[in-house]
Amino acid sequence: MTEQQTNREEQKKQTERLVHKLITAIDEFPDKANNYYDLGSLLTRLQDYAQAEELFMKALGIFEAKGDQKAQNLLNYGLGNLYYEVGKVDQAIKLYNKIDDKKLKADSYLMLAQSYSKKKQYKQVVAYGLTAHELRPEDPEIDQALGDALLALGEFKQAASYYDAILKHHPGRADTQFNRGLVAMVLGEPYKDYLNQARQLDLDYYTKSEKRIAEIEKTLQATQKPQNDK
Repeated sequence: MTEQQTNREEQKKQTERLVHKLITAIDEFPDKANNYYDLGSLLTRLQDYAQAEELFMKALGIFEAKGDQKAQNLLNYGLGNLYYEVGKVDQAIKLYNKIDDKKLKADSYLMLAQSYSKKKQYKQVVAYGLTAHELRPEDPEIDQALGDALLALGEFKQAASYYDAILKHHPGRADTQFNRGLVAMVLGEPYKDYLNQARQLDLDYYTKSEKRIAEIEKTLQATQKPQNDK
């Protein structure tokens, strides 16, 4: 057995132990919503979507019968994340909109923004993103969602401000570096350093996204004289 196979086998055993631990926690403390949420979220990450959905639905039935709104908020959020993951975006949106727990509000607004991004409804992304930003102004995921939506809407200067806020503290994000480079191209700013950073940080991401550079260059050439990189 190779070292890679050994590592995979060990990871599999660790995951199985964690699943068993969470099942035991539910058996011992069936009134704790967090145990259901943690197991459902783990099953979602493991792509065991059918079991995750069954668990979340069962748990929601338990806590709805108890009238425990806090537990329902948490479980709706977990089930919403599952539906988001499998592409059932409209179902996810319905669940996120049910959440009224202050502690989950910023997260649910962010997920609403990301859900509308999947639907390419970027004005909705900005609306929910700004609401999430008010609650958690230094969250890079919220800034990224806003930057990407504004980029898609052609609001390049605004997009740049959100990307710059991220890169100030998180320069190792390939997606931010890449999209900031695209914005810089459109605005006639130096852009190659951003794109080079993105390439070095995540070559796969850069390769998959590279066609967007050509698209922007083509658009710029059609509308104005090409800007030389400074």
